[in-house]
This record gives sequence, structure tokens and C-alpha cells, in this order.
Amino acid sequence: MSRTARLHEAPPCDSTAAIISGRRSRRRRHARVTILLGALLVALFTVALMVGNTFYPLDEVVRVLFGETVPGASFTVGELRLPRAVLAILAGGSFGIAGVTFQTLLRNPLASPDIIGVSNGAGAAAVIGIIVLSADGPLVSLLALGGALLTAGAIYLLSMKGGFAGTRLILIGIGIAAMLQSIISYLLSRAAAWDIQTAMQWLAGSLNNASWERAAPLLLAVICIVPLMLSQGRALGALRLGDDSAAGLGVRVNPTRVLLILGAVTLLACATAATGPIAFVAFMAGPIAARLTGPGANLLAPTALVGAALVLSSDLIGQFAFGERYPVGVITGVLGAPYLIYLLIRTNRSGGSL
Repeated sequence: MSRTARLHEAPPCDSTAAIISGRRSRRRRHARVTILLGALLVALFTVALMVGNTFYPLDEVVRVLFGETVPGASFTVGELRLPRAVLAILAGGSFGIAGVTFQTLLRNPLASPDIIGVSNGAGAAAVIGIIVLSADGPLVSLLALGGALLTAGAIYLLSMKGGFAGTRLILIGIGIAAMLQSIISYLLSRAAAWDIQTAMQWLAGSLNNASWERAAPLLLAVICIVPLMLSQGRALGALRLGDDSAAGLGVRVNPTRVLLILGAVTLLACATAATGPIAFVAFMAGPIAARLTGPGANLLAPTALVGAALVLSSDLIGQFAFGERYPVGVITGVLGAPYLIYLLIRTNRSGGSL
């Protein structure tokens, strides 16, 4: 073979090596970020169990977790702090996965469930239950679950006319969100003072009164749905490229999209039913995870960890950083509002996706 022919064949080999090297580098970065986020979440979980009106050292907390009876700590840590921390992790992870699924499918970081109306559907159903039906406890949670599922179904069906279009779905979702918010405001304006207080506590998003009973349905949903969602990570990444590209890569586009949306909505609805609509977690977790892991990464696991860390850290801030205690949704709302402005500016400049 001549020297000219060898030189002609060299670049493809170099290009292939560069692609393989780039993939390995992205996988290593993804693994490092995931491990670090997991370590951060473990640290926050430990702090949440140790810190409160009474400080318990780590050895006593560990003994309680292993089932030993420790005077004082067994009740405070085992019955009060542990359910609250577990519920924060479950809800934050669920909000994160639901948010990044919508944002990826619609190829728009602004397309999170709390922006396009799904959370408003849960909130409206819960407020109707509290104010109109005088419901409480599990019935409010069940109504919130149904409201989120019905709202998501209505948005999806209305946006499917003439073929699926992400922009149309976002616009329809924003319109439905405004309508549902008007319904909530109207009901609150005509409610009794006690019902208003109950409804506002729920709408703020809170981990107060956390218990194993409140966490159990969400835990069941996480156990059933999260592995299924994680198994669809590659398909979700392919759908980010567009329907034609995803179909060319072997993805069954419409069934996969419906499966992902149904799983995301169910996680969101169960989390909202357990804690109320904790503001902006579904919106923030995906873009933060994307910035940490870099382009082309599977975002589901890192986003779940980011969402859990956001809720757990915000709850700690709301409990102990100020003179008064604030619901976790108030803290995430304060964090999320400026992030929304930043993302709007960034998206306007780049036309960006995650």
C-alpha cells in the first residue's frame, strides 16, 4: 500500500479513537458526579437525623437505625426525623425524575410539570377536596393523584392534534395551569378561615407531620416505577434527538413516549399527594444535573439525586437557618424564582435544551 493510501486511511482511525475516548470520558464524569451526589445526599441525610432541638451524636443515630432502643433518640430520630428525611428523599427524587423526563421529551428546560400545569392539577383537586368536600388525609392525597393524572392526560390529548409537538404541549399546559390557578384562587376566596389555612399549608409544600403512613404510597410508587424509568434512560436520550432519529435508533417512539410520560406523571402525582407541590424542584433538578454531568449523559439517576438533595437541604434551611420555621416549598420557591429568570435568559440566547 502506498504512503498516500495509508495517509488517506489514517484519519478515520483517529476519528474513531477520539469518539471512543470521548465516550469513556463522559462515562467517567457521569460516574464521578453520581457518586459525589450520592455522598452529598448521605451527608445531608445524616445531618437531618442528628440536628434538631436536641442534638444526637452519630453513634446514637446509628444505633437507632439498627433497631436499638436509645432513650430519647429512639422516638425523636426513629419516629420524627427519620420519616421526614426519607419522605424528603423520596419526594425530591420523584420530582426530579418527573421534571427531567418532561424537559427531555419536550427538548425544553422550561417544560417541567410545575410550569405546564400538572402540579396545578394536583393542587386544584386537593383544594376542591379540602374546601368543597371537607376531605382530609388520604382522601386529599388520592384526589391530588387523580387531578394530576387527569390534567396530564388532557394536556397530552389536546396537544396531539395534528401530531405530537412539544411547543404546542407547553403552550396548552401553561394555559391550563393558568385556568387551574384561577380555580384555586376562587375557591380560596370563598372558603372558611380554617379551610384556607389547611389548603394553604398543603399548597405550600411541606414535610410537616411526615409519617411512615404518608411515605408508604410514595415508596411503593418509587419501587415500582423508578427502575422502569431508569431502564428507559437510553430511549429517553434518543427521543431528545427527535422522533425520526429515535426511530432510526430502534426506539418505538409513541409507546415509549406514553410509557415515560405515564411514569413521570405517576411519580409526580404520588410525590405531590404526599408532600404537596414543592415548588421548582422538578424544574431545577434536571438542568443542574445536566450542567454537572455534561452533554450526552443519561440524566435520570443524577437528577433524582439532585432533586432529593434539593428537598432535604431546603428542609434543613427552612427549619434551622432562620428565627422561624418555614415549609420546604417556601425555600425551594425562593431558590427557584431567580433560577427561572436565569434559565429564561440562557434559553433565549441559546435556544437551548438541557
